[in-house]
Amino acid sequence: MGADWFIIVMTAALGLCVGSFLNVCIHRLWHENPEQRSLLHPPSTCPHCKQRIVWRDNIPVFSWLWLRGKCRWCHKPISIQYPIIEASVGLLWVVALLYYGFTMHALAAAIFGTILVGIGVIDARHKIIPDELSVSGLVLGLALSLSGGLPGFLQALLGAAVGWSVLWVVRELGGLILRQEAMGWGDIKMLAMVGAFVGWKNALLTIFVGAIIGTGFYLPLMIWSIRKWRRYELPFGVFLAIASGVTFVFGDTMISWYLDFLKSR
Repeated sequence: MGADWFIIVMTAALGLCVGSFLNVCIHRLWHENPEQRSLLHPPSTCPHCKQRIVWRDNIPVFSWLWLRGKCRWCHKPISIQYPIIEASVGLLWVVALLYYGFTMHALAAAIFGTILVGIGVIDARHKIIPDELSVSGLVLGLALSLSGGLPGFLQALLGAAVGWSVLWVVRELGGLILRQEAMGWGDIKMLAMVGAFVGWKNALLTIFVGAIIGTGFYLPLMIWSIRKWRRYELPFGVFLAIASGVTFVFGDTMISWYLDFLKSR
Protein backbone atom coordinates (compact mmCIF):
# COMPACT_ATOMS: atom_id res chain seq x y z
CA MET A 1 0.00 0.00 0.00
CA GLY A 2 2.88 2.35 0.84
CA ALA A 3 4.44 1.75 -2.56
CA ASP A 4 1.09 2.44 -4.22
CA TRP A 5 0.76 5.78 -2.46
CA PHE A 6 4.33 6.65 -3.38
CA ILE A 7 3.58 6.03 -7.06
CA ILE A 8 0.40 8.11 -6.86
CA VAL A 9 2.21 11.02 -5.19
CA MET A 10 5.07 10.89 -7.71
CA THR A 11 2.57 10.76 -10.55
CA ALA A 12 0.75 13.78 -9.17
CA ALA A 13 4.02 15.68 -8.81
CA LEU A 14 5.01 14.81 -12.37
CA GLY A 15 1.58 15.85 -13.63
CA LEU A 16 1.85 19.20 -11.83
CA CYS A 17 5.24 19.82 -13.45
CA VAL A 18 3.87 18.89 -16.86
CA GLY A 19 0.95 21.23 -16.22
CA SER A 20 3.40 24.03 -15.40
CA PHE A 21 5.19 23.44 -18.70
CA LEU A 22 1.83 23.35 -20.47
CA ASN A 23 1.16 26.85 -19.14
CA VAL A 24 4.31 27.98 -20.91
CA CYS A 25 3.09 26.33 -24.11
CA ILE A 26 -0.34 27.95 -23.84
CA HIS A 27 1.22 31.36 -23.24
CA ARG A 28 3.86 31.24 -25.96
CA LEU A 29 2.84 28.95 -28.81
CA TRP A 30 0.09 31.22 -30.12
CA HIS A 31 2.28 34.33 -30.19
CA GLU A 32 2.61 35.95 -33.62
CA ASN A 33 6.19 37.05 -32.93
CA PRO A 34 8.52 34.09 -33.70
CA GLU A 35 10.97 35.31 -31.06
CA GLN A 36 8.30 34.86 -28.39
CA ARG A 37 7.40 31.30 -29.45
CA SER A 38 10.42 29.59 -27.90
CA LEU A 39 9.53 27.34 -24.98
CA LEU A 40 13.03 27.60 -23.48
CA HIS A 41 14.01 31.23 -23.89
CA PRO A 42 13.56 33.72 -22.36
CA PRO A 43 12.94 32.40 -18.82
CA SER A 44 9.52 32.97 -17.27
CA THR A 45 8.91 36.53 -16.12
CA CYS A 46 6.10 38.49 -14.49
CA PRO A 47 3.76 39.74 -17.24
CA HIS A 48 3.58 43.14 -15.51
CA CYS A 49 7.02 44.10 -14.20
CA LYS A 50 9.00 41.64 -16.35
CA GLN A 51 10.98 40.50 -13.31
CA ARG A 52 12.34 36.98 -13.75
CA ILE A 53 10.43 34.37 -11.76
CA VAL A 54 12.85 32.45 -9.54
CA TRP A 55 12.47 28.74 -8.88
CA ARG A 56 10.84 29.12 -5.46
CA ASP A 57 8.06 31.19 -7.05
CA ASN A 58 7.56 28.66 -9.82
CA ILE A 59 6.49 25.61 -7.81
CA PRO A 60 3.22 24.39 -9.38
CA VAL A 61 0.08 25.50 -7.51
CA PHE A 62 1.94 25.98 -4.20
CA SER A 63 3.79 29.14 -5.23
CA TRP A 64 0.63 30.80 -6.53
CA LEU A 65 -1.18 30.04 -3.28
CA TRP A 66 1.79 31.09 -1.14
CA LEU A 67 2.04 34.44 -2.92
CA ARG A 68 -1.76 34.81 -2.88
CA GLY A 69 -1.90 35.03 -6.65
CA LYS A 70 0.39 38.04 -6.87
CA CYS A 71 3.89 38.77 -8.15
CA ARG A 72 6.49 38.83 -5.38
CA TRP A 73 8.03 42.04 -6.77
CA CYS A 74 5.27 44.27 -8.13
CA HIS A 75 2.34 42.65 -6.28
CA LYS A 76 0.21 42.71 -9.43
CA PRO A 77 -2.22 39.76 -9.82
CA ILE A 78 -1.08 36.61 -11.61
CA SER A 79 -3.79 34.85 -13.63
CA ILE A 80 -5.60 32.02 -11.87
CA GLN A 81 -5.21 30.09 -15.12
CA TYR A 82 -1.77 28.93 -13.99
CA PRO A 83 -2.79 26.93 -10.88
CA ILE A 84 -5.97 25.72 -12.56
CA ILE A 85 -4.06 24.25 -15.51
CA GLU A 86 -1.39 22.78 -13.23
CA ALA A 87 -3.93 21.21 -10.86
CA SER A 88 -6.07 19.92 -13.75
CA VAL A 89 -3.15 18.20 -15.44
CA GLY A 90 -1.90 16.81 -12.13
CA LEU A 91 -5.36 15.37 -11.46
CA LEU A 92 -5.52 14.04 -15.00
CA TRP A 93 -2.28 12.10 -14.56
CA VAL A 94 -3.47 10.62 -11.26
CA VAL A 95 -6.85 9.61 -12.71
CA ALA A 96 -5.12 7.97 -15.69
CA LEU A 97 -2.94 5.98 -13.29
CA LEU A 98 -5.88 4.90 -11.11
CA TYR A 99 -8.09 4.04 -14.08
CA TYR A 100 -5.59 2.15 -16.25
CA GLY A 101 -3.02 1.09 -13.68
CA PHE A 102 0.74 1.39 -13.98
CA THR A 103 0.70 0.74 -17.74
CA MET A 104 1.74 2.31 -21.02
CA HIS A 105 -1.93 2.94 -21.73
CA ALA A 106 -2.10 5.13 -18.62
CA LEU A 107 0.93 7.08 -19.85
CA ALA A 108 -0.69 7.48 -23.26
CA ALA A 109 -3.92 8.69 -21.62
CA ALA A 110 -2.03 11.23 -19.49
CA ILE A 111 0.03 12.60 -22.38
CA PHE A 112 -2.93 12.65 -24.77
CA GLY A 113 -5.13 14.41 -22.22
CA THR A 114 -2.44 17.00 -21.53
CA ILE A 115 -2.10 17.82 -25.22
CA LEU A 116 -5.87 18.09 -25.59
CA VAL A 117 -6.05 20.55 -22.69
CA GLY A 118 -3.41 22.71 -24.33
CA ILE A 119 -5.10 22.61 -27.73
CA GLY A 120 -8.52 23.32 -26.25
CA VAL A 121 -7.38 26.37 -24.28
CA ILE A 122 -5.32 27.88 -27.11
CA ASP A 123 -8.00 27.28 -29.74
CA ALA A 124 -10.72 28.69 -27.49
CA ARG A 125 -8.73 31.87 -26.92
CA HIS A 126 -6.98 32.45 -30.22
CA LYS A 127 -8.68 30.13 -32.74
CA ILE A 128 -5.44 28.42 -33.71
CA ILE A 129 -4.05 24.93 -33.11
CA PRO A 130 -0.24 25.13 -32.91
CA ASP A 131 1.70 22.59 -34.95
CA GLU A 132 4.01 22.20 -31.96
CA LEU A 133 1.19 20.44 -30.10
CA SER A 134 -0.53 18.52 -32.90
CA VAL A 135 2.59 17.37 -34.76
CA SER A 136 4.59 16.55 -31.63
CA GLY A 137 1.47 14.78 -30.33
CA LEU A 138 1.33 12.74 -33.53
CA VAL A 139 4.96 11.68 -33.05
CA LEU A 140 4.33 10.78 -29.41
CA GLY A 141 1.19 8.83 -30.29
CA LEU A 142 3.04 6.77 -32.87
CA ALA A 143 5.95 6.22 -30.49
CA LEU A 144 3.70 5.08 -27.64
CA SER A 145 1.88 2.70 -30.00
CA LEU A 146 5.11 0.72 -30.32
CA SER A 147 4.33 -0.77 -26.91
CA GLY A 148 1.77 -2.86 -28.80
CA GLY A 149 4.40 -4.07 -31.26
CA LEU A 150 4.09 -3.77 -35.02
CA PRO A 151 0.28 -4.30 -35.03
CA GLY A 152 -0.13 -1.45 -32.54
CA PHE A 153 2.07 0.85 -34.59
CA LEU A 154 0.23 0.03 -37.83
CA GLN A 155 -3.11 0.65 -36.11
CA ALA A 156 -1.90 4.05 -34.92
CA LEU A 157 -0.50 4.88 -38.36
CA LEU A 158 -3.81 3.94 -39.99
CA GLY A 159 -5.68 6.03 -37.43
CA ALA A 160 -3.50 9.05 -38.21
CA ALA A 161 -3.98 8.57 -41.95
CA VAL A 162 -7.75 8.25 -41.67
CA GLY A 163 -8.01 11.25 -39.34
CA TRP A 164 -6.00 13.40 -41.74
CA SER A 165 -7.77 12.16 -44.87
CA VAL A 166 -11.35 12.60 -43.67
CA LEU A 167 -10.94 16.22 -42.60
CA TRP A 168 -8.85 16.97 -45.69
CA VAL A 169 -11.76 15.79 -47.84
CA VAL A 170 -14.14 17.95 -45.78
CA ARG A 171 -11.83 20.92 -46.32
CA GLU A 172 -11.62 20.40 -50.09
CA LEU A 173 -15.32 19.70 -50.63
CA GLY A 174 -16.33 22.54 -48.34
CA GLY A 175 -14.08 24.89 -50.25
CA LEU A 176 -15.66 23.89 -53.56
CA ILE A 177 -19.23 24.12 -52.31
CA LEU A 178 -19.03 27.13 -49.99
CA ARG A 179 -16.31 29.01 -51.89
CA GLN A 180 -14.47 29.56 -48.61
CA GLU A 181 -12.29 27.63 -46.19
CA ALA A 182 -14.46 25.01 -44.48
CA MET A 183 -11.77 23.42 -42.31
CA GLY A 184 -8.47 24.76 -41.06
CA TRP A 185 -5.20 22.89 -41.42
CA GLY A 186 -4.86 22.95 -37.65
CA ASP A 187 -7.97 20.80 -37.27
CA ILE A 188 -6.68 18.35 -39.89
CA LYS A 189 -3.29 17.95 -38.21
CA MET A 190 -4.98 17.65 -34.85
CA LEU A 191 -7.20 14.78 -35.98
CA ALA A 192 -4.19 12.98 -37.43
CA MET A 193 -2.69 13.18 -33.94
CA VAL A 194 -5.97 12.00 -32.40
CA GLY A 195 -6.08 9.04 -34.79
CA ALA A 196 -2.61 7.96 -33.69
CA PHE A 197 -3.86 7.69 -30.11
CA VAL A 198 -7.37 6.27 -30.60
CA GLY A 199 -7.25 4.35 -33.91
CA TRP A 200 -9.17 4.89 -37.14
CA LYS A 201 -12.61 3.85 -35.88
CA ASN A 202 -12.49 6.15 -32.90
CA ALA A 203 -11.05 8.92 -35.08
CA LEU A 204 -14.24 8.80 -37.14
CA LEU A 205 -16.30 8.65 -33.96
CA THR A 206 -14.43 11.71 -32.67
CA ILE A 207 -15.56 13.74 -35.68
CA PHE A 208 -19.16 12.64 -35.11
CA VAL A 209 -19.13 13.36 -31.37
CA GLY A 210 -17.31 16.66 -31.89
CA ALA A 211 -19.90 17.75 -34.46
CA ILE A 212 -22.75 16.92 -32.05
CA ILE A 213 -21.13 18.83 -29.18
CA GLY A 214 -20.28 21.75 -31.45
CA THR A 215 -23.82 21.91 -32.78
CA GLY A 216 -25.20 21.91 -29.24
CA PHE A 217 -23.09 24.99 -28.47
CA TYR A 218 -23.48 26.68 -31.83
CA LEU A 219 -27.24 26.66 -32.33
CA PRO A 220 -28.13 28.81 -29.28
CA LEU A 221 -25.33 31.25 -30.14
CA MET A 222 -26.41 31.36 -33.76
CA ILE A 223 -29.97 32.27 -32.75
CA TRP A 224 -28.65 34.91 -30.36
CA SER A 225 -26.26 36.29 -32.98
CA ILE A 226 -29.10 36.69 -35.47
CA ARG A 227 -30.93 38.82 -32.94
CA LYS A 228 -27.82 40.85 -32.23
CA TRP A 229 -26.74 41.04 -35.87
CA ARG A 230 -23.39 39.52 -35.03
CA ARG A 231 -21.45 36.54 -36.37
CA TYR A 232 -19.73 33.96 -34.23
CA GLU A 233 -16.91 31.70 -35.28
CA LEU A 234 -16.61 28.80 -32.88
CA PRO A 235 -13.25 27.00 -32.74
CA PHE A 236 -13.89 23.39 -33.81
CA GLY A 237 -10.66 22.27 -32.15
CA VAL A 238 -12.24 22.77 -28.73
CA PHE A 239 -15.04 20.35 -29.54
CA LEU A 240 -12.64 17.90 -31.16
CA ALA A 241 -10.57 17.99 -27.97
CA ILE A 242 -13.60 17.18 -25.80
CA ALA A 243 -14.75 14.47 -28.20
CA SER A 244 -11.25 12.99 -28.34
CA GLY A 245 -11.18 12.56 -24.58
CA VAL A 246 -14.58 10.88 -24.68
CA THR A 247 -13.63 8.46 -27.45
CA PHE A 248 -10.28 7.60 -25.88
CA VAL A 249 -12.04 6.39 -22.75
CA PHE A 250 -15.42 5.21 -24.04
CA GLY A 251 -14.99 4.92 -27.82
CA ASP A 252 -14.68 1.15 -28.07
CA THR A 253 -17.67 0.69 -25.75
CA MET A 254 -19.75 3.13 -27.78
CA ILE A 255 -18.92 1.40 -31.06
CA SER A 256 -19.64 -2.06 -29.62
CA TRP A 257 -22.97 -0.85 -28.26
CA TYR A 258 -23.94 0.61 -31.61
CA LEU A 259 -22.98 -2.57 -33.50
CA ASP A 260 -24.97 -4.69 -31.04
CA PHE A 261 -27.88 -2.32 -31.48
CA LEU A 262 -27.76 -2.77 -35.26
CA LYS A 263 -27.64 -6.57 -34.91
CA SER A 264 -30.68 -6.57 -32.65
CA ARG A 265 -32.77 -4.65 -35.16
